[in-house]
Amino acid sequence: MTPKKLWLTLAAVIIGSFAVLCFYGVEIFREMPPFPNKVVTESGETLFEGQDIKDGQNVWQSIGGQTVGSVWGHGAYVAPDWTADYLHRESELMLAELAKKYGKVYNQLDEADKAKYKVLLQKELRKNTYDAQTGIITFSKMRAKVAKQLHNYYAKLFLNDPSMAKLRNAYAMRDKSVEAVDGLSAEKRFDKMDAFFAWSSWVCVTNRPNSDVSYTNNWPHDPVIGNVAPTSLHLWSGFSVLLLLFCVGILVYYYAQHKEEHVSKVPESDPMRDLKPTASMRAALKYIWVVGALMLVQMLSGVITAHYGVEGDAFFGLPIQNIFPYAVSRSWHVQLAILWIATSWLATGLYIAPAVSGVEPKYQALGVNILFGALVFVVAGSLAGQWFGVMQKLGLVENFWFGHQGYEYVELGRLWQILLLTGLVLWLFLMIRALIPALKRKDENRHLLTLFVIASLAIAFFYAAGLMYGRQTHMAVAEYWRWWVVHLWVEGFFEVFATVVASFLFCRLGLLKIKSATVSVLFSTIVFLAGGILGTFHHLYFSATPTAVLALGATFSAMELVPLVLIGIEAYHNYQLSRSADWIKSYKWPIYCFIAMCFWNFLGAGIFGFSINPPIALYYLQGLNTTAVHGHAALFGVYGILGIGLMLFVLRGLYPNNEWNDKLIGSAFWCMNVGLLLMTVVSILPIGILQANESITNAYWSARSAEFMQQDFMQTLRWLRVPGDIFVALGEVLFVLFVIGLQFGWSKKGKR
Repeated sequence: MTPKKLWLTLAAVIIGSFAVLCFYGVEIFREMPPFPNKVVTESGETLFEGQDIKDGQNVWQSIGGQTVGSVWGHGAYVAPDWTADYLHRESELMLAELAKKYGKVYNQLDEADKAKYKVLLQKELRKNTYDAQTGIITFSKMRAKVAKQLHNYYAKLFLNDPSMAKLRNAYAMRDKSVEAVDGLSAEKRFDKMDAFFAWSSWVCVTNRPNSDVSYTNNWPHDPVIGNVAPTSLHLWSGFSVLLLLFCVGILVYYYAQHKEEHVSKVPESDPMRDLKPTASMRAALKYIWVVGALMLVQMLSGVITAHYGVEGDAFFGLPIQNIFPYAVSRSWHVQLAILWIATSWLATGLYIAPAVSGVEPKYQALGVNILFGALVFVVAGSLAGQWFGVMQKLGLVENFWFGHQGYEYVELGRLWQILLLTGLVLWLFLMIRALIPALKRKDENRHLLTLFVIASLAIAFFYAAGLMYGRQTHMAVAEYWRWWVVHLWVEGFFEVFATVVASFLFCRLGLLKIKSATVSVLFSTIVFLAGGILGTFHHLYFSATPTAVLALGATFSAMELVPLVLIGIEAYHNYQLSRSADWIKSYKWPIYCFIAMCFWNFLGAGIFGFSINPPIALYYLQGLNTTAVHGHAALFGVYGILGIGLMLFVLRGLYPNNEWNDKLIGSAFWCMNVGLLLMTVVSILPIGILQANESITNAYWSARSAEFMQQDFMQTLRWLRVPGDIFVALGEVLFVLFVIGLQFGWSKKGKR
C-alpha cells in the first residue's frame, strides 16, 4: 500500500473507533446504575440518603480508594474487594435470618435444605427495588437488619477496634483508616463510606430492569447469591478467540507480501556521531537524572508495598504503617512508574526534535528548563498531597483538589492533574516549534514526522480525559474516563510515539530505508489502534456497563494481540542490526532494550495479557494477582525498558566520543530483566494461579479473603519474590550509577 492509502486508512480507523468509543460512553451514562435519592426500609425508615453515597465514595477515596482493596474488581490486592466481601457477609447473615424465620439453624441443615434457603436469598437480593419515579431503593426488614449488622462489622474494622487488629494487619490497613476531618467525626464519615459500600454491592447483585443479569454482568462470581457467568461472557469470549486467529492469519499473509527493507550496505561510520547537541538537547540531560531519582524512589516504595503483604503493619519490624502506610507506598509506586516512564519519553522528544530539524529555536533551552522545574514541582506536590490525603489531613473537597483521588494510576489531586496537563501542552509546544523547519521540507521524512507530531499531540491532550469526571461523578462514568488515561494515553499513544521514534532513529543510523520504515510504521499503527482504541472497553466488562460494551471490548481487545504474534521477527531484526557493523556496538544496549521490549511485549502484554483478556477469564480473575503479573510485565517490561532504551539513545548522542563501561550498563540491563522474570514467574504468577483456582472453584470473595491469602504456603510464595526484587533493585541502582558515571567518568572507557 502507498503512504497515501495508509494515511486514509489510519484516519478512518481513528475517526470510526473514537465515534464508537464516545457513543458507548454516552450509553454507559444512560444505563449506569441509579444513584438513589435515598434507601429506605419497607416501613419507611431511611437507612441513608443518596448524598451519603456520594460523600461516602469521597471518604473511601480519601483513605486511598483503589489502593486499599478494590471496588468492582479495580484496585489493590492485599485487602479484599469490598463489594465481594460485603455481598458474601450479607448472604451469610441473611441465610441465617431466613433459616431462623422458620425455626432452623442454617449451618446445621443438610445441603438439600440449604439449597431451598439459597433460592429464597437470591430472590430477595436480586430483585430490583429501585423506583425510578421516586428515586428510592427499598430494603426488606430483614435486609435492613443485616445492613446494620454489616455497618457494625465494618465500623470495627475501619475505626480501630482492637478486636479487628489481626484482620487489619492481614489487610495492611492503618489502625485509624477513617479519622475526624472538617468538623465531622470519624464515625459520621464512616457512616457515609458504609452507605457507599452498601450501594456499590447492591449494584453487583441487583438485576438490571427487564433482565436476569446484574448491573455488573453478575460479577463477582458467587454462586450462593446467584452471581454466575451469564451466557454473553461465554459467547463473546469464544468469538474473540476465533477473531484473533482470523486476524493473525491475515497479518501473516500481509507480512509475507510486505517485508521491511533493510539497507543493502550499512554506513561505514556512525551517521549521528557528528551531531552537535544544542543547548536545549543538553538541557534534556537533567530529565534523565530526575528519571533516575524517580526510579529509585519508585523501587523503594515498591519494596515496602510488597513487604506489607507479609507484614501488614511494619517493614522488617519497623512500625511504619502509621507514618508511611500501604495506601501511600502503593500510590507512590504506581504513580512514580507512570511519571518516570513518561519523563523518559518526554526527554527523548525534547532531544530528538531539534536533532531532526537541525534548528534550535530561540529560547528553546529556556522552555526546556521551565518545563523541567514545573515537572519537579508537580511530582513533589502530588506525592506530598497523596500522603496528606491518606493520613486524613484534608477535607473531602481539599482531598479531591490537592490530595488523593482514590483512582489507580490517576491518584494525584485534580490541581496536580491540571498542572501536569499544562506541562504536557508546553512540551508539545516546544516539540512542534523545533520540528516546524523539518515539517516544511517536502522530503521522504515527512510521513514519519507527521505521525510523530500526531503521537505527540495525543500524548499532550489525551491526558485531559482524566479531567472529565468530577469529585462525585458516578463510578461507572469515572472508570470510563480513567481508562482513557490508562489504556489510551499510557498503553496506546505512548506506544505509537515510541514506535515512530525507534524507526526514525534506525533510519538516521542508516539501518533502515525511510520509505520502508514509513510504510511499516503506518501499517503497525493502523493495526495497533484498530484494536487498541475500542479495546479500552475490555477494562470495563464489570464496571456496571451495558452488554454492548462487553461485546466490543472482547472483540477489539483480542485484535490488540495480533501484532504481538510476529514480534519475535522484530526482535530478531533488532538483534541483527546490533551486529551489522563495528560502530553499531556503541548502540548495543539501546538496541538490546528494544529486543527486551519485544520479549516483554510478547510475554507480558501478549501471553499474560490475553490470559486475563477474554470476558470469561476476567470474570474469575479480575483483581487477582494474575492482573499484577500482566501489570508488572507489561508496564515495566515494555514501557519501562523501552523508556530506558530511549534514554540510552539520548545519552549516546550527548556523550558521543566515549566507549561505555559495558560491565556496568550490561549488569544493569540483565539484572532488571532477569529480576522481573523471577519476580513474576516464581512468586506473583503462582499466587495468581492459586487464587484463580479458588475463585473458579468456590467464589471470588474467597480468593481475596484473609483466610485464603494468609495461609502458610501463600506467605512462602510471597517471600519467594525477594530474589527477583533484589535483582530488579540492583539493576536500577546500577543504571542510575551508570548515568551519573557518564558525567563523572567511571562509565566511560576511552575514546570511540
